[in-house]
Amino acid sequence: MRDRFYSKVVLFGEYSMIFDATALMMPLKKFSAQWQLPQSRNRTSSLTSNQSLKSFSKYLAENKALSNIINMPELDKDLNEGLFLASNVPSGYGLGSSGTLVAAVYDRYAKQKTNDYLELKSIFGLMESHFHGSSSGIDPLQCFLGQPFKITPEKVDLLSDDFLKKDIHICLIDTKIKSNTKPLVNHFKAQRENPEFWKRFQTEYLPHVRTCIGTMISGDTDLFFNALKQLTQGQLQFLRPMITDNTLELFTADYGFHFGVKISGSGGGGYVLGFTDDVESTSKLLRNFEVIWL
Repeated sequence: MRDRFYSKVVLFGEYSMIFDATALMMPLKKFSAQWQLPQSRNRTSSLTSNQSLKSFSKYLAENKALSNIINMPELDKDLNEGLFLASNVPSGYGLGSSGTLVAAVYDRYAKQKTNDYLELKSIFGLMESHFHGSSSGIDPLQCFLGQPFKITPEKVDLLSDDFLKKDIHICLIDTKIKSNTKPLVNHFKAQRENPEFWKRFQTEYLPHVRTCIGTMISGDTDLFFNALKQLTQGQLQFLRPMITDNTLELFTADYGFHFGVKISGSGGGGYVLGFTDDVESTSKLLRNFEVIWL
């Protein structure tokens, strides 16, 4: 049983992965969650977490497929004793606050864990739907594995912790706005019902996602930043409601050096992801934002 579950970053594929396209994920070890019993000094947060877990437990119990997987009597016993998940993962920031919870519950209470990552993804998707109405299951999978991976409809490829090449630097840019995943995902799904939108999304947007992933992993910097520029333009076209007004200029401006941005998670707030090979120039550019370098 693990003692800590790290937050996650969707590098690429945040919306395409809803429909089983390719995505690239990595852990963010700045934030994490771990099981604890209540203590007086953090009584309020422990009660909040415990109540959230009890609501989640009720959802699991009402779903026959999940209640067959999770040891419900043990989970309920521990929750009645005050067990909670201590977490500093920001809620509404696209970093996996619900993903860490799902991963932690499965890790501690699954009657028998599976080694099939795609099966695990499906289980996690059903579990995390309690929080978002619909889930691909990929976020909890990342929180559970704690290791970078590339996922396609056919398989999950685990990557080394140092897979990022030294000349591609990533940062999180704080929008100072909490995101609400469910309405944004529902909006995208409604758009997807339009055959013309879906056809164009598949032919004009998804290829840039795949190119960004492939060139990031291979370390081809020039091709990567060129693909990122195309992806950013695609997000402006297909995912505009997910881009906050206070970061819109970052998506539309041209720079004299390699720098590009994209939404993180469902967008609509939280963090925006920035990519560059020039940390000094990027830091000056982003001086009015709070930035976390990965």
